[in-house]
Amino acid sequence: MPELPEVQTIVDDLLEGGLRGAVITRAEVLWPRTVSGLTPEQFCRGIAGKVAAAVRRRGKFIVFDLAPQGHLLVHLRMSGRLIVASPREARSPYDRLVLRFGADREVRLHDTRKFGRCYLVEDTKGILDRLGPEPLDPDFSVPLLAERLRSRRRRLKPLLLDQSFLAGLGNIYVDEALWEAKLHPCRVSATLTRKEIRALHRAIVKVLEKGIRNSGTSLGRGKANFRSLGEKAGKNQAHLEVFRRTSEPCRRCRCPIERIVVGQRGTHICPQCQAL
Repeated sequence: MPELPEVQTIVDDLLEGGLRGAVITRAEVLWPRTVSGLTPEQFCRGIAGKVAAAVRRRGKFIVFDLAPQGHLLVHLRMSGRLIVASPREARSPYDRLVLRFGADREVRLHDTRKFGRCYLVEDTKGILDRLGPEPLDPDFSVPLLAERLRSRRRRLKPLLLDQSFLAGLGNIYVDEALWEAKLHPCRVSATLTRKEIRALHRAIVKVLEKGIRNSGTSLGRGKANFRSLGEKAGKNQAHLEVFRRTSEPCRRCRCPIERIVVGQRGTHICPQCQAL
């Protein structure tokens, strides 16, 4: 599933491609359940003629702020990708929704597993207000993180994956942040010291900013692996410290990386640097 750096990369590519200010002239829903809360006909009527006044990210959502009103929220989930193409280009059998911008450009939601969802809403609060703080916002401070950690007694890995606790982190960047902070994923959140909380805060920001600089993480050539617009692969996989590096040496201490299961999620740690 695309995480914060991957979604931000897609948003940046959409903006670079000139989508801001473009008119959505028509829409086609090719898999009805891709649209949540509306029928395909309602969705197509509701979005036709709207202007993509802004394109931004909130957590793992791509947000199109529409003019004169409304918002389109796109969640790619496990295998979704956005593809910008000419209407003359052949479509894939995995294209689930198509937005026509002007006369000569389409944005297609390509989704092999059909888990991606699109929400056309008047107000984003019902969906986006459920999310926790943005970890790259200036307001995400050490005291804020400390308050949220100490108010809960949960293991760090499941807690950091909880989008209502902190928005945008997934399996890759949680593992990377915990390694960076030298924290075991099974540590209970309320037991962290001030020093450990500062280290975790720095680590979260560091691994997310690195992921964005490297245009996200693409872990293979499979259909479900991350690609941005134009099938552009990320480069961050070459800079991962623990994720999917099982049995390889830790770059800090040379101890072999281990894979364990925490909260039913595969988790990668250095057993020496991240001793419980």
